[in-house]
Amino acid sequence: MFDAFARSIDVRKLDETQFVRLIETIHMLGTAGTGIELSALSTETFVQIIEQASIAQLDALMEHHELRTVVLTEIFARMTAHVRADAPDAVVHWRFTGGYEEGGFSRYQTVIAGGRCTSGMVQDRDPRATVTITPSDFLKVTTGNASAPLLFIRGRVKVKGDIPFVAGLVNHFDLPSAPPGEQ
Repeated sequence: MFDAFARSIDVRKLDETQFVRLIETIHMLGTAGTGIELSALSTETFVQIIEQASIAQLDALMEHHELRTVVLTEIFARMTAHVRADAPDAVVHWRFTGGYEEGGFSRYQTVIAGGRCTSGMVQDRDPRATVTITPSDFLKVTTGNASAPLLFIRGRVKVKGDIPFVAGLVNHFDLPSAPPGEQ
C-alpha cells in the first residue's frame, strides 16, 4: 500500500524544498516506528523516485546532512540485496563530495566477495578503486539513470585505480527499473 502511494507522487511537480520535505517526512515516519520508511519501499519504487527527481532536487536532498546519510545508506543496503552471484571480488572506496566529514567527503566502502556485497562507512581494506563523485550523480548511476563512463568522460567522476572495473561496476548488480508506465 505504501508503494502504491509513493508511486502516485509525481516528484517532478515538487520544487527542491518540497522534495526534501517529502523524504524527510518519510524518514521521520520511519523513525517513529510507523512502518512507513524508505526501506519499506520496493526497489522499483525507490528507483522511480530517483529517476523522476531532478539533479537540483537530489542536490538539495544531499545537502541535508541527516538525509544524505539516510539515503546513501539505503542505496548501499539495496546494493547488498541486488549484487549478482557472479560479481568478481573487489573492494571499492567511495568519496562523495560536499560531505560534512573530515576533508569534505562522505566516505563509504563496498566489499564484494563470494557473490555477496557489504557496505559501510569504515574503510578498512585496500581498494581495487577509489571513486570520487557527487552524491547526486551516484544516486542516478546506481539506479540506472545515468552512465558512469559518460560521467567519467565529462570529468564528473574521478577514479583512482582500476578504471575499467569501475566503468562496468553497475553491471554486477541486478537493477530493477521503475514500474512500467510510471516513469
